[in-house]
Amino acid sequence: MTLLLAQISDLHLDGTDRATRRATRVMDHLRALPRPVDAVLVTGDIADHGEEAEYEQAARILAAPFPVLTCPGNHDARPAYRKALLRQPPGPGPVNQVHHIAGTAILMCDSTIPGHDEGRLDPETLAWMHATLDGLAPGTPALIAFHQPPVELHHPLPDSSRLEKPGDLAALLDAHPRVAAVLTGHAHTAAASTFAGRPLIVAPAVTWTLRLPWEGDRPADREQPPGLAFHVLDDDGRLTTHFRVVLQA
Repeated sequence: MTLLLAQISDLHLDGTDRATRRATRVMDHLRALPRPVDAVLVTGDIADHGEEAEYEQAARILAAPFPVLTCPGNHDARPAYRKALLRQPPGPGPVNQVHHIAGTAILMCDSTIPGHDEGRLDPETLAWMHATLDGLAPGTPALIAFHQPPVELHHPLPDSSRLEKPGDLAALLDAHPRVAAVLTGHAHTAAASTFAGRPLIVAPAVTWTLRLPWEGDRPADREQPPGLAFHVLDDDGRLTTHFRVVLQA
């Protein structure tokens, strides 16, 4: 069965009308699609300040008739994220979850370092990823999603806070050929690259778009509409991605 996913990232919900309108616009668009997606992935920076009220708002905005899978970003706070968004006991440890959607395992991983913008897959998370992938039934494809990209994107802002120790992730991918692609956020720009022989897709941001060095000196383009990615994983294990912006009705 072909898997259809939507990916959004970097909502930065902060209680303002602007952030609320943009996130609501994207989710309204996804809920109104003629063919429902199998799931929506939200790859971090859901809240702007990591406050419980921001996650309570996120829970309302992200409510949908299809699964919505999340992982934290550097602006998120693990205890409040767990309590108000996941409805779990608050705790400081990594937030790692696996979801089985239409025959595919989707690992939503915590690459955050509390108090820092750069990311890292810490030993606990790496051990969980290895064990989860090892435990999948034969023939089960997998996708890995987290916040900070593991490669340079050729802009000093995201490149100064990308994933540290990318060799750890490369070694994991070498050990687990069932992983079809890596999906991230954080950079506020839609991008496609490769990492360890896999597609690496960076979702656009909902809140604002990164201007690249050849587009101007001010990095934040707040006039661009919110963006999203659609991913199609076919029966051959090939991932195809389409990027869209969501205009006001």
